[in-house]
Amino acid sequence: MSTPTAERAAAPARVGAVAVVAHRRKTFGGGLDALRTELVAAGVENLIWYEVPKSRKAPKKVRKALKRGADLVFVWGGDGMVQRCADTLAGSGTAMAILPAGTANLFAANLGIPEDLSEAVRIGLHGPRRALDLGRLNGEHFAVMAGAGFDGDLIREADRKLKGRLGRVAYLWTGLRHVRGELVRTRITVDGAEWFDGEASCVLFGNVGTITGGIPAFDDARPDDGALEIGVSTADGALDWARTLGRMAAGRSEESPFVRITRGRRVKVRLAAPRTYELDGGARGAVTKLKVRVVPGALTVCCPETSGR
Repeated sequence: MSTPTAERAAAPARVGAVAVVAHRRKTFGGGLDALRTELVAAGVENLIWYEVPKSRKAPKKVRKALKRGADLVFVWGGDGMVQRCADTLAGSGTAMAILPAGTANLFAANLGIPEDLSEAVRIGLHGPRRALDLGRLNGEHFAVMAGAGFDGDLIREADRKLKGRLGRVAYLWTGLRHVRGELVRTRITVDGAEWFDGEASCVLFGNVGTITGGIPAFDDARPDDGALEIGVSTADGALDWARTLGRMAAGRSEESPFVRITRGRRVKVRLAAPRTYELDGGARGAVTKLKVRVVPGALTVCCPETSGR
């Protein structure tokens, strides 16, 4: 007697056109040839295939896939690739399936998508589809987190080889090397009310609980609750940051005397000096204003039957 899982796996793909948008420099399982084999074996007949050398090239391919009628888009890459594709797919109604091929796969990990090619493909073709929130910062969507100040500097400076080799430790090490980042007068308004006005070294916005470097920063965050977690740090100097990052890495962010956390839907930040900001691990420019909001149910994502937060 077959199990329900086996029946789902044996069923033909429920979608029409299936697109793959892949970062060709990322590896996962048996590689892109194995992915094509998996999809053909699963009964996918109308396969649209794009490969890109950099994540910033992905949005153009996603738009082409949508014009060609893709019902489902498999994204092969890390969080940077997922962010670029999610930004393009937001509001389209077309589902995204994640194939976690990068060194940082935090969105996939938060959702419980495994680093197993066959299972990730099965989830994409047959798993439940969830309408998940995205954050939107200065006009661009993010799935995991965004931040400015110390966090943006950390992302910009982190050495990719070190990050790939050491993971969370690399972020902590890089962070402590860049504690020279000064405190900046920061004013934060949450849902129309002033929440913070003072000297700060970092502002964070989280859509899920585990953020950059694998740090469990926001214990109560969920990508389907219609809100974002908002954090601000007043840590200054190596000792403060060692204590702060240590508590964040241990999942005790709210216990830090240098961290304040709340939740909201719309946030405005004014900075007295330009600070680098980042989205899902991708550094952007330096700005003095941040306009952030949650976009409820913006992205349809293929998830495991028992999905994480």
